[in-house]
Formats: sequence, C-alpha cells, structure tokens
Amino acid sequence: MGNSPVVVALFLVLLCPGPAVEAQTDFIDETNFSFVNLSGSATVIPDVGIRLTDQAEFIKGRALYSEPVRMKDGGSVDETFSFSTTFVFCILPPSDLSMAGDGLAFIITPRASQDKAATGQYLGLFDKFTSMGQSSNHLFAVEFDIVKNEEFNDINGNHVGVDLNSLISIESKSAGYWIGNQFLELDLKSGQNIQAWIDYDHLQKELNVSVAPAGSLRPEIPLIYMENLSLSSILEEEMYVGFSASTGLTIAGNYILAWSFSTNGKAPALNTSMLKPILQRNPKSNNLPLIVAVSTGLGGFLVLGVAAGALMWFKRKKRRDPIEDWEVEYWPHRLSYRDLAIATKGFREEQVIGCGGFGKVYRGVLPSNGLEVAVKCLLRESREGVKEFLAEISSLGRLQHRNLVQIRGYCRRDKWLFIVYDYMPNGSLDKLMFENSGGVLGWVQRYMILRDVAAGLLYLHQGWEQRVVHRDIKSSNVLLDSELHGKLGDFGLARLYKHDDNYLSTCVMGTPGYIAPEVAHTGKATPDSDLFSFGVLMLEVACGRRPVTPFPDAPQIGLLDWLRELQDNEKLMDAADPKLNGEYIEDEMERVLHLGLLCSDPQPKARPNMRQVLQILQGEASLISLSLDMCEQSPMTESSDNYSTYAYCSTSLEGR
Repeated sequence: MGNSPVVVALFLVLLCPGPAVEAQTDFIDETNFSFVNLSGSATVIPDVGIRLTDQAEFIKGRALYSEPVRMKDGGSVDETFSFSTTFVFCILPPSDLSMAGDGLAFIITPRASQDKAATGQYLGLFDKFTSMGQSSNHLFAVEFDIVKNEEFNDINGNHVGVDLNSLISIESKSAGYWIGNQFLELDLKSGQNIQAWIDYDHLQKELNVSVAPAGSLRPEIPLIYMENLSLSSILEEEMYVGFSASTGLTIAGNYILAWSFSTNGKAPALNTSMLKPILQRNPKSNNLPLIVAVSTGLGGFLVLGVAAGALMWFKRKKRRDPIEDWEVEYWPHRLSYRDLAIATKGFREEQVIGCGGFGKVYRGVLPSNGLEVAVKCLLRESREGVKEFLAEISSLGRLQHRNLVQIRGYCRRDKWLFIVYDYMPNGSLDKLMFENSGGVLGWVQRYMILRDVAAGLLYLHQGWEQRVVHRDIKSSNVLLDSELHGKLGDFGLARLYKHDDNYLSTCVMGTPGYIAPEVAHTGKATPDSDLFSFGVLMLEVACGRRPVTPFPDAPQIGLLDWLRELQDNEKLMDAADPKLNGEYIEDEMERVLHLGLLCSDPQPKARPNMRQVLQILQGEASLISLSLDMCEQSPMTESSDNYSTYAYCSTSLEGR
C-alpha cells in the first residue's frame, strides 16, 4: 500500500481454479475497489467504499468481483465448494421515514448484468413478471431487507433472509444477534456500520448467517442456521459474487465498506477499527448547526482532554508490548489484558479448568459481550511456549469449522501470552470417559463424537486451501460442547503446508500411544500419521481403554496389540467396553473396531483417507467396499510391506 491512507475498503478473494482441495489464493487490498464491476447506480466513493444506491427513487446498483469464481468441481455434479464471506455494510435511513425503502443482498449469480431486473422490492435481482422462482436462475442470495413485502411473505420490515432462485425466503429471521442467552435487535436502516458473516459447508450441508455491529466479535450463536441444505442444483461451475441493492420511493443509500470472500476456507478477518459511520461523512446531513454549537461548547474541555489523554497514553505505552509483524499477518483480534483479568476474576485459582505443559487454562466471561471463554496462559520466557503460541494463532485463528474449537483472540502482557477460545462446558473426552463420576458415556454419544472429530479432520486435511496436520490427536484434545458434540482443540502442534508439499519435522511430536510408527522413526508428520492417531482414538472410545496402560506393572498389554490378538482369534467384538453393558448398536461397534484397526495399520499407505473414514462412519459407504479396495491395492504375498493389511482384509471379509 506504500504511503496510501488507512485502508477503509478491504476485499480479499480466494479463487479456486482447480479441484476443491487445491484452491489458489488471490489477495487484493485497495481503497478504490478497482477490481469490481459496477452497474446501475453503483459507484466507488474514495476512502469510503462502494455506494450501491444513493438518495434517489427506484434505482438499482450492483457490484461484483470482475472475474467469475469457481464454485463447483466440474468433474462431479454434487462437488459444490464451500464458501465463506464477511463484509461491513451500511443502510442509511430514508430521508422521509414515512416512505418505503428496500435494502441490499449478498449474491452468487451466473449473470453479471442486471439490465432486466426491477427496482424496489425486487432488490435489482428479478424482473416483475417472468424470472421469479425459476430453477434456471441459479441464484443464491442473503437479503438484508428493511421493508415488509406481503407478496414475498416477509416476516417484518427488518429481517435477514436466505433466498434461492426467488425473493420468497426459505429461511428468515428478525435482524439481531445473540450475546449469551440474550437476543439484541439490530436496526438495519439505523445508519450504523453492521458486519455480516455467511458460511456454507458443502460437506456438512450447513449454512450459517450472523450479523452484529461492526467491531463486535462474531456472535457465538448464528442468527440463521440451516441443516441439510444442498446448493448443488443452485451453484454452477463458475459464478459471480458480490452485492445488489435497489430503492423504492425514497431512501438515502446502501454502502459496502469492507469485504472478504473465500472458497474452501475461512474468509479472512476484516479490520473494522478504522471504519467510520457513513452518517458522519454525509454532506446532506441537516445536523451541521447542532454539531457546530456542541463543538464550540466543548472546545474548552478539548485542550484539557488532549493533555490528560496524552499523559495516560505515554504511561500505558511503557507497559504495552509492541505489535509485531506476525500479529498483523495472522490474526487481528487482540484483546486487552484488562478484559481478560475481569473475565477470569483476576486469574483466580478457582477459575482454573486445566493445566498443560506451558501454563494454566482459566474459565471466564468476556465483559464486552458476555461470551464464555477459556483463556490459555503461556509463559513468554519459554521458547517452545512462544512457538506453540504462534502456531495456534496462525492455524486455529484462520480456520473455522463446527468441529474445531474456535479461537476468539489473544493478548500479550509482559512475560505472558494468552490465547482465548470458546469454552467447552463438558470438558474433554478423556475426562468424560475415564474420570466421570456421574455415569458412563453412552454409545450414541460416543459414536456422534467420533463422527464429529472425523468431520473436523476432513476439513483440516482436505477442506481448506492448505492441508493442516494436527499432530496430536488424542482423547484429551477432543473437547465437548453443551450438546456433547466433539470439537478438535489444542492446535499448538499443528502445522500448515500446501497440498502438493511434503511436511518434514525435525523432532517427534505427539503423545505416546497415539504416535504413528513412521513418525517415531523418521520425524515426518503427515495426514497419514493423523489417521493413525484417529484410529487409536476410535479404538479407545469403543473399548473404554487408554492406548497405553497407566500402570507399568499392570498385566495388560497395549491396546493395539491386544486388539490384533483378538482379531486373529476372531473375537474382536469381545473388546467392546464392558461398562456399556451391551447397550450399543452392534453394527456400529463392529464398524468402529474394524475401521480403527485399518486406520492404525503400521503401513501409512495401507490406511484409508479421511473422506473414506467419514463416509463409513456416516453410513454413506460400507466397510466391506473399503476393505475390498484396500485388498486390491495390497500385494498378496507375505514378503510385501502391506502383508499386514492383506491379512486383515482376508480375515475381516470372511463370512461377509
């Protein structure tokens, strides 16, 4: 950016010209939005953003990224890409509040032109007669509507709706956001800057939409959450992404101030701290006399305020750590130490919920938004602690998936580093399985947790623009939310690399019992080694036994050796956790045991991939078909390196 002014309009795009797992990044950072195509009334206001519509009647404006974005794998009808976007918008209130305005919409459309589209309630998306509701429209939109239109079954005059090929929303909610258990209404036409987040996960077929005042953290509970939503019939291979808006009788304007978009990855976070409300810039404002009067009256206090503020600033600057380059590059959500101290009640011992190798973890509630969080503290003097801190910030901070623990921010204070992430009320899986005095974790919950972890791992391995190797998958790193859904946490050992790269580690990382043999021998960590650890986790959950016996003098052998011995004697089902008292689905138990042994095969090439594992756990593929595939890939000789897999296939397929 050189010496240009502070960036107010930010646009970051992640294009995907190849297969879904091989996205190519194209970052753009400008203040004039020269990379968008504008039509209708849309125009760029320097140092402000895009004005889609101004204060005029029955006009429409559209702003789209200049090149079509690939939204589907051309080799498969159903391989729709996931996408994620966040943007800041402003809808100025109508100049005459008795007159009707309309609103704006984020859109994904195959057509860049809006020549035939109508204004008013049609948002510049459809004409008045023929196009509404046609499957050939291939339109996905999220509308931010400030008028109740009876013909579209609108719920009210201040709502957010999801539209497919029509303006009759398939789901809509009154505009607002959640703070804890409290829902706060949000007036879309208030003139304030509002941030929106829209995420679609094609693997889970889930859509999340949230809104909040710009500068707030993303609400923990989305405004709109939709399950079983497939966009395969809506999205074409290449689509245009952007915004459309229109006016009715009279309205002052629709603005886009900042925007980021990504396919197959989390949309980059926006720096909203320098975005000022459009109302403060509006030259047509009639409040000038009042502003002058108030400014004059406060002039005397201004000098004293500046002097006092400067003194406080210099005092605080001496205690504040400088913001380093990696902080700007990786993650902008730096929280204040004061807020963390308030959240954790001064880091009291009764707030401690866990201890790790580099510090304690505290439970807290952020005073700014009431969000319940966990605060991990790391001593800065520890070189390894700083390395883990950087890794967790750079990886987890840029990833978002329902089965990954979401990071909320970080803080630095003197010799201490703090990572703030979502609090998981049910703790970790290992504590619930092995230290739970309240009862036995049932099979239904165990199986659901395994599916959740598999979905999170698939996202890490194949769902983002870079592969993420977790390197420390174990039951204590599987955290459980209020509904016992599993989420992978502790990314302190995670590493990122491009899909066509090999990752080399100079030291063995992980936990004994979960470490793949090749990692112990070579120090190389790959998605295959994550598969091994996940296989051990599956067996641990099914058997109710830790992978390594905690008492060295116990007569029991290691979990994997014990299970392979049972398998050789065709007694594998005897390994089912006796604490379940036989209360499990036999087919699922057998599936987990066999699949766990396949994933923990000593030979990396003999293991299935994460997509195959998830398909089997979800019942979308059979273990028999996977075993046949593995057998076909393995030579049938004892001298082969994959002989163990062939022997397993031969045994597991008998009688099936």
